Amino acid sequence: MIIDCHGHYTTAPKQLEQYRQRQIAELEKNPAHAACAWPPGISDDEIRESLETAQLRIQRERGTDLTIFSPRAVGMGHHIGNQSTSKYWSQTCNELIHRVCGLYPRNFVGVCQLPQSPGVRPTNCIAELQRCVTEFGFIGCNLNPDPSGGHWSGPPLTDKWWYPLYEKMVELEVPAMIHVSGSCNPNFHATGAHYLNGDTTAFMQLITADLFKDFPSLKFIIPHGGGAVPYHWGRYRGLAQDMGRPPLQELLLNNVFFDTCVYHQAGIELLLKVIPADNILFASEVVGAVRGIDPETGHFYDDTRRYIDSIDWLGAAEREKIFHGNARRVYPRLGAGAGKAAGA
Repeated sequence: MIIDCHGHYTTAPKQLEQYRQRQIAELEKNPAHAACAWPPGISDDEIRESLETAQLRIQRERGTDLTIFSPRAVGMGHHIGNQSTSKYWSQTCNELIHRVCGLYPRNFVGVCQLPQSPGVRPTNCIAELQRCVTEFGFIGCNLNPDPSGGHWSGPPLTDKWWYPLYEKMVELEVPAMIHVSGSCNPNFHATGAHYLNGDTTAFMQLITADLFKDFPSLKFIIPHGGGAVPYHWGRYRGLAQDMGRPPLQELLLNNVFFDTCVYHQAGIELLLKVIPADNILFASEVVGAVRGIDPETGHFYDDTRRYIDSIDWLGAAEREKIFHGNARRVYPRLGAGAGKAAGA
């Protein structure tokens, strides 16, 4: 069983983007525009067509059984518009993911986009999280630590500003993948800089506070292999030590996990040497940020299973944890609410 914990609907039918452009056009006329629902008019056949030639084809070719699926990350665009913009955009994107999971329950299980907006309290996200988990059977959420889109104008993830949302996550038994969205700051390329900066920044924030003393069962997945974290593990261990913080294993690794969206062999091997196997979840981000073929290997950069399969020093028990065991542990609802999809 292979569970890919990081997939986005990057191939959604064009009507979804047309709805978004309609929102943006209204905001250009009036930045305070109050958005409204506008069903994008996508048929089941259009959803099937968008997946059969992309995510589903790649699942079959690479032997992945199930993808934990969410709206397109760069498209969340929490910095665009206002609270109502984000509300209706998030609802529309989540409803489309729900339809995907209904059409392909053995291939996809949902994770929701949250209706975050700069300066708007995270309590605003609770109703949509509750709806997606209890009505749609979603098993997690994507949490943007920087809804400003590259300006980092809000409180850090350890601030009590976030606590009501964390309380609801704990109550619902859902983790969050910490995932920034698009960058509105030209200094930061979205997928090449802003994403990795966000991963690294979130990890450092978590080192500096006792969030998990207040929420011992709260779980976060830091994607893209943790950004700079594995490469600079000694730096973070040393910083924690200098600040009088507990060792990282004790401080964070009961609650923080990393995925395998690292697109070269040496990077995957570094990740697996530095981070315990108990804290790594298989992921590919297909179809995602890097779609081409590596001329050095002749294989797709994002074929992350190939890298793991090539490591002869990785034991069978560790592979089992990475490929599916850890996902079941980090996403408790994967067994309860998505038994068919998870092969349970």
